[in-house]
Amino acid sequence: MHKSLSDARARTELLERLEHLTPEATPLWGMMTAPQMLAHLADWMLMAKGELKAAAQDRPLRYPPLKQLVIYWLPFPKGVPTAPELIRREPPEWAKEHAAVRKHVQSFEKLDPKATWPEHPVFGKMTPKAWCVFAYRHMDHHFRQFGI
Repeated sequence: MHKSLSDARARTELLERLEHLTPEATPLWGMMTAPQMLAHLADWMLMAKGELKAAAQDRPLRYPPLKQLVIYWLPFPKGVPTAPELIRREPPEWAKEHAAVRKHVQSFEKLDPKATWPEHPVFGKMTPKAWCVFAYRHMDHHFRQFGI
């Protein structure tokens, strides 16, 4: 079974790890600062909920079985480029960004699994299950980037 933001235990785990992140944390790889990473996560979750648009990218990852391999199984490579819409924003005050990420993680509890979710810019159409698994894996990747 894959960890997923649709699961209360997985959300709690990520929120507990979030509490260990500080604005001064140094990344183990990549160029984002901790505040930039939080802004990226907040914007990514807005995108997942359809509240922030990101341009589609025509890549082989849009098609099965490669799409499923990446979403569910393959480790996240370090330094993979992201949608420009998800790294443009300068993070506001740390406490506000931290609270926003917390709120977005908690909001996955109330998302309707039968609703139509937006297309992912790289993976295209995804099921709610795939969105929630990928959301967990994406956060986990960035938390590991900062050693938490």
